[in-house]
Amino acid sequence: MSQQLFSKEFRTDPYWWEDVPRPDLDTPALPVKTDVVVIGSGYTGLSAALQTARGGRNTVVLDAETAGWGCSTRNGGQISTSIKPGFDELSARHGAERAFRILKEGHDALAWLTGFIAEEKIDCDFNIPGRFHAAHNPAQFSQLTEQIRREPKGLETDAYLVDRAEQRAELGTDAYFGGAVFPRHAALHPARFHGGLLNRVLEAGCTVVTQCPATDFHRDGAGFQVQTPRGRIRTRDVIVATNGYTENFTPWLRRRVIPIGSYIIATEPLDPDLMARLMPKNRIVSDTRRVVYYYRASPDRRRILFGGRVSHDETDPRRSAPKLHADLVKIFPELERTRVTHSWVGFVAYTFDTLAHIGEHDGAFYAMGYCGSGVSMASYLGMRVGQKVLGLAEGLSGFDDIVFQTRPLYSGNPWFLAPLVGYYRWLDRLNH
Repeated sequence: MSQQLFSKEFRTDPYWWEDVPRPDLDTPALPVKTDVVVIGSGYTGLSAALQTARGGRNTVVLDAETAGWGCSTRNGGQISTSIKPGFDELSARHGAERAFRILKEGHDALAWLTGFIAEEKIDCDFNIPGRFHAAHNPAQFSQLTEQIRREPKGLETDAYLVDRAEQRAELGTDAYFGGAVFPRHAALHPARFHGGLLNRVLEAGCTVVTQCPATDFHRDGAGFQVQTPRGRIRTRDVIVATNGYTENFTPWLRRRVIPIGSYIIATEPLDPDLMARLMPKNRIVSDTRRVVYYYRASPDRRRILFGGRVSHDETDPRRSAPKLHADLVKIFPELERTRVTHSWVGFVAYTFDTLAHIGEHDGAFYAMGYCGSGVSMASYLGMRVGQKVLGLAEGLSGFDDIVFQTRPLYSGNPWFLAPLVGYYRWLDRLNH
């Protein structure tokens, strides 16, 4: 089946890299001293670096791979209001006032990113098609109904319900039981956005050093020493922006993020009439399963990009592609004979409280743990952590001072994912 499934042009690189290859940057000399070292060149790191460089700080960005090699150019390009827990759950944990501030950060991140892309004139296929969030059973449609009815004042999303009888006006399938449209949710080409952000960072005077991992850093007087295979840098400030690729050289952070593989396939080009039937309003799509699916049309509306968590353990893209394709066909049976041209994986970072975290530990700044909603939140909190380094009041956020949880015996290897994913799949099969 796999051989028939894959096109002759099949690749395990992200579809996005077809027209935005990995940047071939010059290899600058590693400075002996700087003001800020940013570890990680994804959305978080570049957004932070842009702030510090424009704020007058000499800034060096380090990455173990090419710039943006991680999930910043591997994601689905969907943009939401980013916060997983609802108001009631957050209120029970943190009180109503803090719950409001946390959820407001999600709204602010979406609004900020929209404005940032326009102000910086970044050409990244940004548009606001809205999201169709589909109910995978009747009970979930009822929960969506209640969720929209109880939106707190000041956190309205303008969401509205679509029942099953009207569903095909939003999505060409009968596999769901209605859903909700979130009209403000947006989409972009993630690699084009990253490329535009990288250009702004370079224009601001940052030094971006790729294929040069940070292997250690430690306090040295009022600053830090950052060790790399190409030498050591002395710096006043360090920002750790590694998210799903956080390594052992930051054990405190590694114990607090859970790397989870997120897999995506791209179909071969579809007939325009078929695409018009399957995705008539060009919505980005997600559903209410705990083991999530998310999908959309490519920016040129020629393909469907379909993503999700596919297995109990992490597998390679050739093994995940047939599983994703089978799930895609359950939603759109018309695509049974459609082949796959690309299958790839990126690692997102979940946290034990399903919230993003930003702050400072032992003098080093960090922002990470976006729980699969990182396009806007990573960019936004990267900007905020850059402001923190500059000592600006604007760097304050609703996430400040929230305890960054871990668990006993957890060191960064998520051994518990296999039973957890199996349990969640079992729950998804139940009609509640």
